[in-house]
Amino acid sequence: MSFDDDYKKRVLDPARAAGDQPPEDLRARYALAEPLTPEAVTARVKEVRQCWRRSRGQLKYRRLIDRLEAEHRQLAGVFTAAEQGDLGPLRQRLRGGDERNAQRRAEVRTRLLDAAGTLKLLSPAECEAIGKAGGISAAELNQLLRIDGVEVHEPDPLPAAAPYPGYAKARESLHVLGSRHLLAFLLGSDRIGGVRLFGGVSAGGVPIDPAGAGRALERVAGEWARRPRDTSATHAETVLIALRAALREGFLHDLLAYDFVARLRERRAQRASDAALMDAAVRGLGLETGEARRLVFAIGREGGAPVGPGGRLRELLDAGEAHAAALLAESMPDGDTLPETAEAQGRVASAARLLAEAGDLADRGDADAAWRKLEDAAALAADLPGLRERRRALPPLPPTGVRAAADGERVRVTWTPSASRAGDIAHQVVRRAGRPPADPADGDPVPAADPAPPVNVPLYYAVFAKRGEAVSTGAAAAPVLLRPEPSDVELAAGDGTVTGRWVCPPGASRVAVFRDGVPIPVGREGFTDRAVVNGATHRYEIHAVYPEGQIETTTPGLVLTATPHPLPDPVPEFTAEPHGQDRLLLGFALPEHGLVEALLLDGDPPWPKGALVPVRELRGERVDSTPHARGLVVRPGASGVLLLVTVAGASAAIGAHRRHVDLPVPEGLTAARRGDEVRIGFAWPGDAAAVAVTYEIGDSGAQRVAVTRAAYTAAGGVHLAVPETAAVRIGVAGTSDHAGAVLTGPAATIALGARTVVRYDLAPSGPPWKRELVLTLTPDRPVRLGRLDLVVRDGKVMPHAPGDGENLVSWHDLDLPGETVLRVPLPRRRGPHWLRCFTGDAVDLADPPVRRLQQGA
Repeated sequence: MSFDDDYKKRVLDPARAAGDQPPEDLRARYALAEPLTPEAVTARVKEVRQCWRRSRGQLKYRRLIDRLEAEHRQLAGVFTAAEQGDLGPLRQRLRGGDERNAQRRAEVRTRLLDAAGTLKLLSPAECEAIGKAGGISAAELNQLLRIDGVEVHEPDPLPAAAPYPGYAKARESLHVLGSRHLLAFLLGSDRIGGVRLFGGVSAGGVPIDPAGAGRALERVAGEWARRPRDTSATHAETVLIALRAALREGFLHDLLAYDFVARLRERRAQRASDAALMDAAVRGLGLETGEARRLVFAIGREGGAPVGPGGRLRELLDAGEAHAAALLAESMPDGDTLPETAEAQGRVASAARLLAEAGDLADRGDADAAWRKLEDAAALAADLPGLRERRRALPPLPPTGVRAAADGERVRVTWTPSASRAGDIAHQVVRRAGRPPADPADGDPVPAADPAPPVNVPLYYAVFAKRGEAVSTGAAAAPVLLRPEPSDVELAAGDGTVTGRWVCPPGASRVAVFRDGVPIPVGREGFTDRAVVNGATHRYEIHAVYPEGQIETTTPGLVLTATPHPLPDPVPEFTAEPHGQDRLLLGFALPEHGLVEALLLDGDPPWPKGALVPVRELRGERVDSTPHARGLVVRPGASGVLLLVTVAGASAAIGAHRRHVDLPVPEGLTAARRGDEVRIGFAWPGDAAAVAVTYEIGDSGAQRVAVTRAAYTAAGGVHLAVPETAAVRIGVAGTSDHAGAVLTGPAATIALGARTVVRYDLAPSGPPWKRELVLTLTPDRPVRLGRLDLVVRDGKVMPHAPGDGENLVSWHDLDLPGETVLRVPLPRRRGPHWLRCFTGDAVDLADPPVRRLQQGA
């Protein structure tokens, strides 16, 4: 399939089906392919516009092509910038396409709702017209209809005239009798509802068949026959005659339905809204709601577009072919009477006047003004004889300031656009070897950045301005002699060697290399230099050599430096231990050659230990590190495999590796004694599967327990059995299982000192006239109490602090070498009361049984 056929199928035909709406997405409109490059964009835009010009010869595409060309004029700056190498404006315009599509969809949705009105009904033609006007596809249109619950179907056909000639008289008689409509008169009641018309008349779900209608008619006739004869009876007889005729001749359903249609048509003629018509149909006439909706919709859509000769003339006028329309009108028998004829003749006369004025302006040298006159004439009558020839004879001014310069293996052409401001002006770059091009056909058309110019020959570039089919004279740049340097040049330094490689440009005879000003032997694509010293930096100049007649010419060349060095030594093994709060110390013996770096990989390294690989092939994330006397201090920040590599120049030696699980230090570590138990709490360390709790009671050696997260949560912490009289050191670290090994992260630690427990007892003693309270203190080991308070509190609530009661007595600096007995007068209290001792935090007082503390109960 040719490009034109494919473009028509993918772009022009869908745009024409959408109401001649060009695609908002410039990728689709100009068939642009990713990745976008200035050269590809310029070439594709040129190819697409040529397709437009060829397609415009078909009448069905003409209006769409004219719109595309009109919008392209607004985009001229965007594509001019792209042609000159700047794709920024084009990319910005591409990003705005989605927003414009959304805005257009919102506008179409609003139009659909406005057209559907309160009925939420539209005809297929109306939907298609709105979709075309908004430029959206049928699928998008159907989606918008579903969102808003709008139904689409053809309006039901309605009778244009009454099937009974005397309907008007019968209608007048019904009005005199006060009956709502013929069906109400036939059924003898104005209170009927649920009337349906389409597919046969029915009321309340009961069809009006001929037999039933005949019986109802006879019943109504009998009722009127029994009434006195008056004017009402005369009017009733008129209606009865109409109904009998309809029943007899088989158009009863048509007559009954027409009666409803005629009443709503009258309301419509009185400018009633759809809502008012629905109310009149449902409440006023008793129609079923869905039936009323169909009827109101059909009445609102009655009428159509004009057809016949006038329609053909209108089609030509809308296509811009006013001259053809005028000729067609002259050949029609009644063409003079059509309004389209007058319009066509008027447009042709105006276009001819503008054509003449354009000729006068062109003779006076005002080409831009003449072009604008011709554009106005084309808008009136694009097919006017002589118009195309006159436009072809008005070329724009040529561009100025044309420059061509080598840019690597390309040639970039720049210019100042044509000073002409009228019309859609494009610029064409043409290349020719040996001399400047005389016209656009005298050479090779190329983009502004020529991607593949011939080398080592003088090249001339000329730029032509185009406006329609008119072409300016060319503006040529000074000749360019393209002699590219070698490309993809790379130097690699090794142990006592430097190697180089490149791609020799086409047209070059060879490549010359100088090390520190001295030529060295090289091949066409590279060299190996072994006359170098490790640690010394050497300067290499690399030139392309081109033949020029009997001699050779050397390019300015490229300058690179290289420093040879010994090969790096790998790190055979290393250790990892916590360092500070969130870092690791990787310990290893420093290699003799090269610098050690740490990499974090997702899995095991793909290279064996000791392998020598190029630095550019290393995979993984470089870990920030700080040199240390024993190795490196690193902060991986994530789990993975830590790999040590030794780097020297462009080479890296693969060292040892080990799995690292990022286990942060548990935060918020707390420990509290509860008698002979220590309760431990902390924030769970990240994603650790478990924690290792290490504790050492006195000098008994360290013990370790593993606690899972589930166990920690269920128990509300970790509980350790620790005697109150023993000191304990506790450490908590996150752990993780990997390949059968348990990996442990850095630990948080806390220590609790040993507690001294002093047990006491209270007992009343002595005769009734001299009662005293005996306080017996028994320490675990000799201790001095800084202060001991004996507190009494009346009531049934035990004191929990010295301030909760009355201080009976206090002892200061009380030494307890062993069991000690203190005596104080027994307090005289009425009613129940409590006695309790308190001391400082350094000693734990063990209370006696509650019955010994509570007195007078």
